[in-house]
Amino acid sequence: MYIKRTLSLAAAMLILSGCGVANDVTVCTDAPQSQWLDQSDFKTTLQAKGYSINEFKVTDGSCYEIYGTDKDNKKVEIYFNPVDGSVVKQEAH
Repeated sequence: MYIKRTLSLAAAMLILSGCGVANDVTVCTDAPQSQWLDQSDFKTTLQAKGYSINEFKVTDGSCYEIYGTDKDNKKVEIYFNPVDGSVVKQEAH
């Protein structure tokens, strides 16, 4: 009986702890992809601004996300709005 209760409590804690993770998604736009900037053109624009892109992806929150370095060779992780190219969230590493 004690083991069943402990396992049930542990399972409930795991489920509830996962809820906080699911809400940590950066959302950039709700616009349809037909309104987004072309990925290739956007990468070219970023490179012209001095960014070196190691990884480029589309996130679950409808962002363009890059991992790379800026013009000062500092590591960055940046989320962009794919409609207008504005920075939504930026982290320096």
